[in-house]
Amino acid sequence: MSVDDMDVLVIGAGLAGLRCAGVLAAAGRDVHVWEASDGIGGRVRTDVVDGFRCDRGFQVLNPAYPELGRAVDVDALRLQPFGAGVAVRRERGSTVWVHPLRLPQKVPAMLARGGLGPRDVLAAARWVAPALRPGALKSGDTDTTLREALDAAGVRGELRRVIDRFLAGVLLDDTGATSNAFALLLARMFVLGVPSLSAGGMAALPAELARLLHDRITLHRKAVGIRADSGRLVVSDGTDTVRAAQVVIAADPVTAAGLAGLPAPDMHGVVTDWWATDQPQTGPAMLWVDGRPATPGPVLNTAVISAAAPTYAPPGRHLIAASALKAADGSAPDEAVTRRHAAAILGADASGWELLIRHDIPHALPAQPSPLSVRRPVRIQDGLWVCGDHRDTASIQGALVSGRRAAEAVLAGAG
Repeated sequence: MSVDDMDVLVIGAGLAGLRCAGVLAAAGRDVHVWEASDGIGGRVRTDVVDGFRCDRGFQVLNPAYPELGRAVDVDALRLQPFGAGVAVRRERGSTVWVHPLRLPQKVPAMLARGGLGPRDVLAAARWVAPALRPGALKSGDTDTTLREALDAAGVRGELRRVIDRFLAGVLLDDTGATSNAFALLLARMFVLGVPSLSAGGMAALPAELARLLHDRITLHRKAVGIRADSGRLVVSDGTDTVRAAQVVIAADPVTAAGLAGLPAPDMHGVVTDWWATDQPQTGPAMLWVDGRPATPGPVLNTAVISAAAPTYAPPGRHLIAASALKAADGSAPDEAVTRRHAAAILGADASGWELLIRHDIPHALPAQPSPLSVRRPVRIQDGLWVCGDHRDTASIQGALVSGRRAAEAVLAGAG
């Protein structure tokens, strides 16, 4: 079967594709979306297991992302924030590093507890100072790797371990090879906003993006080829074809590269384990990292999710998550190993933890090497466009911006 009169076809119903389709629909264009899987959201989805909400790969939403408020009604997401700061496991006990701008009254006590001295504060200030000029960061002109920038700023000791391990969980890179400019842009967002989770799980974000698009989205339809023909683009799903005036490739980065004939970006993988327990979990409702010099396990971060987001667990029960990187060969640490390490970081007894689900995601996030390159072209050829976080920044903000940029380019007829 062939359909000849489709105006715009968006391939992929992840954040970028949904944002693109939404902008086009709002402009009055006849836009349709193909999604290869059984649901929308791409890499941002939520599984409900025995009444627990388990996001696919540990994810958070920062309400400070500038594009978020332009794309959706943020209030409709009913965000539940984590505590403003980070909890740190030490050789003896634990401590909390508070957000200095949101909880300034607690900063003196934090400094008095040790671990952070005047030299550490100055080193951190030297590192984050460029974040005050985000426009300069985006140019990439003076960018280095995160590792080189932290070294140059003199960030050492426990402060360095906490920054390294916290950012490794955000960037999915523990080598320090990520763009320092990108890391600082994210740090700026952590200063301006507190990471949160939607009451309905992270899947609420794509659901909100798709709110006016449901009759335009077709699930279980995978594009396998695109070719030009008589001024139109012919897209095949392996059985049928459609003809469209404009096609936007918004599939995952690896699939998009194959369809667009572009080099595939390097990708980072992550594995996230989700456990349920009936035992109340003590400690702050924050992300936890291991600040010990010799960390005994692979966990980048862990949290009692239900302490920050009560809607993620049934009443009277508790939800814990922990994430670790996948190795270069694709292997992942055993669940028993991540369980022990997560429990040690939290200072908890894991004997009663029940594994709900393990999310093993080999292509979770595009690498963002130095020098930083944002606003990559969205035009491939006449009528063919591409969008996704791999065209902007490897983040929810980047995906949303890229989708809007592609839509605006389609409307303007230029890339």
